[in-house]
Amino acid sequence: MSQNAVSTSDYRIPASIEATPRQINENEQLDSLFPARTRVYLTDVGTTPVAGFAAAARRLTEAGYTPVPHIPARRIAGEADLRDRLSRLTGEAGVSDVLVIAGSVDQPEGEYLSTMDILRTGILAEFGITTIGVAGHPEGSPDITPDAVAKAIAEKNAFAAANGIDMRIVTQFGFDAQRFIDWAHALKAQGNTLPIHIGVSGPAKITTLLKYAALCGVGPSLDFLKKRASSVLALASGFSPEGVVAPIEAHVAADRAGPIGQIHVFPFGGLRKTADWLAERGSWFGSEETDQVTYVAGSK
Repeated sequence: MSQNAVSTSDYRIPASIEATPRQINENEQLDSLFPARTRVYLTDVGTTPVAGFAAAARRLTEAGYTPVPHIPARRIAGEADLRDRLSRLTGEAGVSDVLVIAGSVDQPEGEYLSTMDILRTGILAEFGITTIGVAGHPEGSPDITPDAVAKAIAEKNAFAAANGIDMRIVTQFGFDAQRFIDWAHALKAQGNTLPIHIGVSGPAKITTLLKYAALCGVGPSLDFLKKRASSVLALASGFSPEGVVAPIEAHVAADRAGPIGQIHVFPFGGLRKTADWLAERGSWFGSEETDQVTYVAGSK
């Protein structure tokens, strides 16, 4: 059977995963968690010093993965701080891919207030970083208006095109697959050409997801999850991400030229549990260097 004829239920899109520096630095089984070259994003919530980030990124590089540290604009004190951070990450850990975000803080630490403030400095390119993720908010953001979001997306598209940047949009997690799909196509209709990586939760307890959804400000998804909490709680295994991921994959399989490139997984139930789930469902199938659809090995 040709690839085009494979059932949409057999399709899998690539996955990347999120982790804290502590989860990486203290993990004694890191070498066996993911396939080679998997993108592993290092979360910055303001509690880990640069040395901890560099150590985690170095461990990921040595294990054969692709570390993607967060660069949170509002947590950076100024140019010297940015240069020091990038020097450590690139020099000590070989980082070549980062996720630049504004970062939600009460008081910015320096003059950088947005992702574009970081990008416009040109400093990332000076350190050899031309593969960049930027944030996407399918449910909106309390820190920026919808008009400002639209303007920022247009600016990032223009910047990537003008500077030869391999740029992608990586979204916050959520639980409403159709909302994500509609949002991605709305961006495309507005002129976005950057591939979109959809944030989803890995398997976890419903109480854990409710906590993180509230902390991260994903209000519509929190409501969506609460409405289904009774049925989810009835499952002995807790929350299953398949109700979110499967519709996204089916959509991508039917629209191969669409804006969604892959999923980005938040391992709220733990790295090992999430990695095992991704392996069992066939989402780990090789390099994260390209946005491609594949299908489960052995499917007919």
